[in-house]
Amino acid sequence: MAKTVILHLTGEDPVLAELDQEPQPTDSSIRVSNLRRRDGKALPYLSTGVQAVIYPWHRVTFIEILPGEEERSSVIDFFRP
Repeated sequence: MAKTVILHLTGEDPVLAELDQEPQPTDSSIRVSNLRRRDGKALPYLSTGVQAVIYPWHRVTFIEILPGEEERSSVIDFFRP
């Protein structure tokens, strides 16, 4: 099952993407699909019909893995008294 992530690339705004499996320490690149801006709009630098993009690790600053639907129901939000 694909996980939604926020991908932070060097020198670019963060983008939303789908990640099929979490990267392993031995991987030299990361493959993501369904890339879009954080507001859901298409990325201007991708050609029409692109299904997936492979980025080398030196382009990736960090990745935020967002919780799925089943994980959201078990997460207790923090609050301030």
